[in-house]
Amino acid sequence: MTGRFDRLSLNTLTPEDKAVGVALGAVLAGAVGLAIFNPLTDDRAVAQTSAQAAAVAEKGGVSAKSDKAGTLSAADARAQGFKVPPRAVKPDEVIKLAEKQVGISEGKGGMTKFHKWYVSTPHAAATAERDGGFSVNDYKGAQWCNMFVSWLGAQTGVQNMGWDAYTVQHAKWFKKTDRWGKTAKPGAVVFFDWDKGSRGDIGDIDHVGLVVKDNGNGTVKTIEGNTENAVNKKTRDKSEIVGYGYPDYAS
Repeated sequence: MTGRFDRLSLNTLTPEDKAVGVALGAVLAGAVGLAIFNPLTDDRAVAQTSAQAAAVAEKGGVSAKSDKAGTLSAADARAQGFKVPPRAVKPDEVIKLAEKQVGISEGKGGMTKFHKWYVSTPHAAATAERDGGFSVNDYKGAQWCNMFVSWLGAQTGVQNMGWDAYTVQHAKWFKKTDRWGKTAKPGAVVFFDWDKGSRGDIGDIDHVGLVVKDNGNGTVKTIEGNTENAVNKKTRDKSEIVGYGYPDYAS
């Protein structure tokens, strides 16, 4: 499946693993109260086309008020795209949800439920403006590996998993917030570069998935969206991996 968000530098990629997107970033970091990190911006200003989009971008994707305890209410969480308010989640919960999605494939126009979720969130307008000022409808049928990973975080309420459909921006956010590393851990977000592999840098990243386990033999078991136009289990060589992003999982 090809789409608007193919990177110009991805001519050497296999069709199953081309991935890009455009990004969104609603992430909660909060031990006490509600702390928001904003992965929506890089080194350039974000021009917003609506008051709602501006509010979403300014607050890292959460424009609704928190409750007296400082946590996002259930209603406000749903309005932002979460199924449940952000909470303490163990890696196994996210991995099990990912496993249940294996076999889901693209429908008409390359669409999946992950596209539909992304477009339904208020973050879509802000990220569409950030990455070129196109219509949110252009997300439909676009590359979706990062939409899949982001959907997992939104469904489970993982804190600081990051939401993004653009792999490079997502990885940059993990690094900026000191959640980036080179060790495969269950539940980590894993970023690939098919050309330079582990020798590449964040700007070279082509694809993203979720780590299931380190196999201990130089390979990593993963679950990935937009792989052979579906959600699939894969075994990847570590030489293909640029790095990992680490959500704030419960111990």
